[in-house]
Amino acid sequence: GCVRTVTQALMAVDGVAEANVNFATRRASIEFDPVRTSHSQLVAAIEGAGYHVPEVAGQEESLRGRLIVAAILTVPLLAIAMGPGMTHEGMQNLSLRLLQMVLATPVVVWCGWPFFRSAFKGLKRRTADMNTLVALGTGTAYLTSTVIVLTGAHYGLYFESAAVIVTFLLLGRTLEARARDRASDAIRRLAELTPREAAVVRDGVEERIPIEDVVIGDRIIVRPGERVPVDGVTIDGEPLVDESSLTGESLPVAKGPGATVYAGTVNTTRAFSLEARALMRDTMLSQIVALVERAQGRRAPIARVADEVAARFVPAVLGVALLTLLVWLGVGTPQQALVHFVAVLIIACPCALGLATPAAILVAGGRGAQLGILFKGGDALEAAGRIGHVVFDKTGTLTLGTPRVVAIEGAPETLALAAAIEQWSEHPIARAIVKGNTPMPSTDFEALPGVGVRGRVNGQWVTVTTDPARPEGTWLLVQREDTTIGSIQVGDALRPEAPAVVAQLRAMGLEVSLLSGDRKAVAQAMAAETGITNVIAPVLPHQKADRIQRLQAKGVKVAMVGDGINDAPALATADVGFALGSGTDIALEAAQVSLISPDGRSGLEKVPRALELGRATLRIIRQNLFWAFAYNVVGIPLAAGLFEPWTGWTLDPVFAAAAMALSSVSVLSNSLRLRYAAQ
Repeated sequence: GCVRTVTQALMAVDGVAEANVNFATRRASIEFDPVRTSHSQLVAAIEGAGYHVPEVAGQEESLRGRLIVAAILTVPLLAIAMGPGMTHEGMQNLSLRLLQMVLATPVVVWCGWPFFRSAFKGLKRRTADMNTLVALGTGTAYLTSTVIVLTGAHYGLYFESAAVIVTFLLLGRTLEARARDRASDAIRRLAELTPREAAVVRDGVEERIPIEDVVIGDRIIVRPGERVPVDGVTIDGEPLVDESSLTGESLPVAKGPGATVYAGTVNTTRAFSLEARALMRDTMLSQIVALVERAQGRRAPIARVADEVAARFVPAVLGVALLTLLVWLGVGTPQQALVHFVAVLIIACPCALGLATPAAILVAGGRGAQLGILFKGGDALEAAGRIGHVVFDKTGTLTLGTPRVVAIEGAPETLALAAAIEQWSEHPIARAIVKGNTPMPSTDFEALPGVGVRGRVNGQWVTVTTDPARPEGTWLLVQREDTTIGSIQVGDALRPEAPAVVAQLRAMGLEVSLLSGDRKAVAQAMAAETGITNVIAPVLPHQKADRIQRLQAKGVKVAMVGDGINDAPALATADVGFALGSGTDIALEAAQVSLISPDGRSGLEKVPRALELGRATLRIIRQNLFWAFAYNVVGIPLAAGLFEPWTGWTLDPVFAAAAMALSSVSVLSNSLRLRYAAQ
């Protein structure tokens, strides 16, 4: 209800194109035209809807202060009400009853004021939410008791119920605020990885300056144990850098001259200097934090279930509460009617329902960031949990993306002779043959268009040509004079981690396919090395998205893993697109999940962990929704006294308030389990 109300208020402001409100983080992300809309207008719209926009985050501190006052006054009030106040003499003692009213008034009026303020503003908007239920419940108990005291009647009082309800609700909200902080810990820790200062050398003099004053091109000194302040390239020194904060990998990475280093990583060995290549706001770390914060504002489709229920929930509860009041006035005493009326209002507060999905998305997004897995929204997290089929691109995804010698057949000198000739060619296959070799001298180099190359080695003609008789890959025939001495296979080498990744996915019960634009024989040979049995090849770039759609038409949720520009349409078409961190910017933009590996690795090994995290998130959301629904399904009839005539069971408003507060905390605690998911 809060999300819907604030979103509608923001969307009603002229110039606002989109508004996303996150209940778990209590933040709104707004896309608007700054020419037509100002910041003050947005704030006014939110406050006009009955909500507050604080300059600084101080909600937990404000709640804690009210909670302390409420607890100090409620404890003696409860002792009086449950002790002498229940006796016949106590009910006749006006001074004792006035003391209860004096103790309860600050608790209800000041400590409980946030509930009443929000309820009043809701009435102005002609809307009802959980604050409406709280205000009605506690207000009814307090006002009824006040009238009884002031008129001198000898009925039972409910000051302690009103006070304890307010205290429990404040406790619940304080615990919620604390749990939300814990849920955001991963993102906050990432944001805090950047040091406040940097040691910059300007005009030959080293000085420490605020990180905000670093400019591109500055030379920065990073000593052992210090964090890298901005993204840059090493100038001198060969340190070992701990990049676990960005990649989740535990082993430090060796960085030579010219290597890229990233803000927030730690120099574990010797001092080195770097040249700044990005401002603080543009570092990879800053982009990761911004991406995850935006992702936490995008809502999972499963949240619509809770939305649709919550939209009708409060009016329905008000109806049930009024019906309960009328029925009990007819069949019982006014005292019973009041108790059940207040209990229904309190236990029905749908806090747990509202927190069920966003709390899980919040924690899972932070966990993903720790692992170097960036989900672009709750929808991507949920979709990852439903995947049944994973499709891999070949070149650059399962393979390293650069040709190299895969196999050699024939005489021992086959590769050496081929390298002696190919050293003069610029073809990628030629570079693959020469790589790692010290070629012998050769002369009379000659290119044979469409066929190969030739030249003289030690006075003899050596020819290197493609072998059309070997369709299962790229094979080269090496001939000396007119005699074939051997063959060389050149191919794209498989990533070492690829077979293990495929095996993990199959162990998770997932179908795995290879989608490639290469020849079918080449794709099948590569698939066999990884353990993939389903090969879709050859496929042109524009046909890849169509093949993904064909798989989706079978009723299965499909994930696509790729890295290149030609993969972008398929990544965008898939239910979840995974872009490798080594891929192109276009692929990273098109995908719903980015796998970040600043150490230069592809991030392919993170695919199973991302899917495991998605499954765990979906499982936690379902558990949260089940318990939130079950809590209300069981609690409301019990509070209404439905079973009391036969069992004598009833639910006191005080226990209803405790149960309501604990239900919210239980949902948050369950969500926090995701901090340890995908180990």
